[in-house]
Amino acid sequence: MAIVDRDLPALQEALEDAGAQAVVAYWDDPEVDWAAFDLVLIRSTWDYSGRVAEFVAWAELCGKLTRLANPADVVRWNTDKRYLGDLAAAGVPVVPTRYVAPGDTVELPADHEFVVKPTTGAGARLAARYTPGERETAERQLARMHAEGLTAMVQPYLRNVDVTGERALQFFGGRFLHASRKGAVLEPGVPYDGTKVSHPRLQDWEVTPAELVVAERALAAVPDAVAAAGGSGDPGLLYARVDLVDGDDGEPRVMELELVEPNLFLWLHPQSLHVVAEAVIRAAR
Repeated sequence: MAIVDRDLPALQEALEDAGAQAVVAYWDDPEVDWAAFDLVLIRSTWDYSGRVAEFVAWAELCGKLTRLANPADVVRWNTDKRYLGDLAAAGVPVVPTRYVAPGDTVELPADHEFVVKPTTGAGARLAARYTPGERETAERQLARMHAEGLTAMVQPYLRNVDVTGERALQFFGGRFLHASRKGAVLEPGVPYDGTKVSHPRLQDWEVTPAELVVAERALAAVPDAVAAAGGSGDPGLLYARVDLVDGDDGEPRVMELELVEPNLFLWLHPQSLHVVAEAVIRAAR
């Protein structure tokens, strides 16, 4: 089933209305002359998760030909969710995470629900939640992932997500843009390779001071070598989305830091469209 980027037509129109020439192109189209653009803005490249090495190689090549937003070093760092370890080491509250690479000893929780998912993925691909009694099913998922060369993440299932949901805080052009909230994505009993709704019950959200503090701490903790990728000629972190859930203590924690191709939900927040278009044009200049 194809996934449609609901924001793309409106964003292209807003850019053209502002005087820019905006072209929509596929990242893996060999006929595209990327050097002909002042700026290449990564948007809905949601097929990359099964071709990460190829996608990162494209980003590195594209970044040598023109300005890429976000830059290739950001893409390389952020397409591997082991970045959560970097954030945790910097003191950012994140969802507790263990990584299980091929060949590692598998240890799964015996006293609480947990989540298994790959370090490279999008749209809850190959992700599932389990009870301790479903250990054998979880082990089969891990075996398949390891056979495909994937490193797994094992996290506790934070029950508050069933109550307070997951909040997505959007930043663009260095400023907070808007926030959204969605319901829990991983339902009990849905297999890891089953179909999932990526953004169930999505709605506008009034960000809280505590959420904004955690999101800004996460962005500040992006390694300097990554955030400053490419030097002064690059737009740096033009955009970012910080996904938060509440821990058992009720305080927000970072679930994901989306710096590659986050859905902006402009269709839900039309007031942000002109802000995004102006920031893109500034970066292209």
